Amino acid sequence: MKLRTFGLTAIAVLAAGLLAAPAPAVAATPHRVLFDNSKAETAGNADWIISTSQPDPTAQNPSPQKETDWTGALSAWGVALQKTGQYSLKTLPPGNTISYGNTANPLDLANFDEFVLPEPNVVLSVPEKAAVLKFVQNGGGLFLISDHTGSDRNNDGWDSPAIINDLMTNNGVNNNDPFGFSVDLKNISSDHPVAITDSANPVLNGAFGIVRHSLIANGTTFTLKPADNPSVKGLAYLSSVSPGNTGAFFATSTFGSGRVAVWGDSSPIDDGTGQPGNTLYNGWSDPTADNAALALNASAWLAGGGTTPPTGGCTAGQLLANPGFESGATGWTDSGGAIAQNAPDEPARTGTWNAWLDGYGSAHTDTLSQTVSLPSGCSTYALSFWLHIDTAETGTTAYDKLTVSAGGTTLGTYSNVDAASGYQQHTVSLAAYAGRSVTVTFAGTEGTKLQTSFVLDDTTLNVS
Repeated sequence: MKLRTFGLTAIAVLAAGLLAAPAPAVAATPHRVLFDNSKAETAGNADWIISTSQPDPTAQNPSPQKETDWTGALSAWGVALQKTGQYSLKTLPPGNTISYGNTANPLDLANFDEFVLPEPNVVLSVPEKAAVLKFVQNGGGLFLISDHTGSDRNNDGWDSPAIINDLMTNNGVNNNDPFGFSVDLKNISSDHPVAITDSANPVLNGAFGIVRHSLIANGTTFTLKPADNPSVKGLAYLSSVSPGNTGAFFATSTFGSGRVAVWGDSSPIDDGTGQPGNTLYNGWSDPTADNAALALNASAWLAGGGTTPPTGGCTAGQLLANPGFESGATGWTDSGGAIAQNAPDEPARTGTWNAWLDGYGSAHTDTLSQTVSLPSGCSTYALSFWLHIDTAETGTTAYDKLTVSAGGTTLGTYSNVDAASGYQQHTVSLAAYAGRSVTVTFAGTEGTKLQTSFVLDDTTLNVS
């Protein structure tokens, strides 16, 4: 039984990521995108879904080639991403709640790189707003699409401009326009907003094409607030407006380790096809605008693609702060006091500090995590750690487990069945997260009876 409070949580999280086998599944489809349909996105004539098959659109057609292979006014968007082979797409169906950090929910935002809110028509609850902010803060990409004021499609008193502004000012994480913009309460009947000139911008000049114009068919604009967030940037403006802090129709920003994009009208994402009974228009492929390129380039940028490698390429080195825990919990988020010094029952491998997760002999969870920024252009992204597992359990049933994850994706799982004397070294690859910030987590979960201890030491994240 465990006799002292230790920094087990942080260690367990790190160990889980490191113990996984190389080439995790996420490497094959590194860009995971969740489209929301929990906020009345199909109310009225709206049909802002990529497919009627939810959460998995591939159940409707596993290999779509044209927009009508999936049903929804956003199917052209979804199919275009699916055809690249670089995206894993899901939908949050009606009746679900937006969450972040709920490990029991496969549609939790922590399991995705990007979240698309296409003209929400139901206000988000306070916990949902906090989840969205924390998702972005921890490295996620958020794509917000507004419509004009007065576009309350389900007649509940909320339209998308009010809902997005509420997200900016009443979220419980940062209530002062954390992304650096607010939605103007306007209804602009028509315009062809003009993109700024910026040949290096991956949203305007990306793999899916060059953006010169967008389209408004009853939409709105944004007021930029660089005093609240200096990273906010207008990328397209009303044709009658010079680029500045007003009249922006498409804008981007960053918050914490994550990215944000916002668009002032749902007409550009409407592909004109969808469920029977809806009146839809084809703004997606309108010949007077570059809406498809704008949506797809922005999707790539938000999901972690579409980035320009830094000048000079890979900067080799060891990236984890306090890798051997000799500075206590410095650099780590340790939920259970797992990091400790001179534990007589579970001594450190080197030095005098380690991280000891679980070991209580009762239902318990410890977590340990650290967020790191990985450079682009390296050939090796090796997360290594030394793990000692001792247990009072017998037999071949995995009662107690340590999970290692990165960005919410499980890289490896270890259990009481893997117990051994001394420390064993494990290494996993984080190459799928090159050019991004990612949170590495070790999570130890113990059952209700006999103890299992997961002890971590001498972690490293080497890139070269």
